[in-house]
Amino acid sequence: MTEKLPRVTAGDTIRALERVVFFLARQSGSHKIYKNNQGKRVTISFHTGKILHPKILTSILRDAEITIERFKELMK
Repeated sequence: MTEKLPRVTAGDTIRALERVVFFLARQSGSHKIYKNNQGKRVTISFHTGKILHPKILTSILRDAEITIERFKELMK
């Protein structure tokens, strides 16, 4: 059985990504594009206070190549 995703906002997700050296490259409207030194790119639809849909969070973690377990550690 796959591990259950935490219910988080875009702000929480951004803080976790910044801990693994992603930085804001640019923003287009409500979409914030983050990059890291290896050139990986992650796009986050930012709406203050709204919980990210599990499919969106899965896509973000896949793009950033972060496991659910690692993400939960970064959230602490």
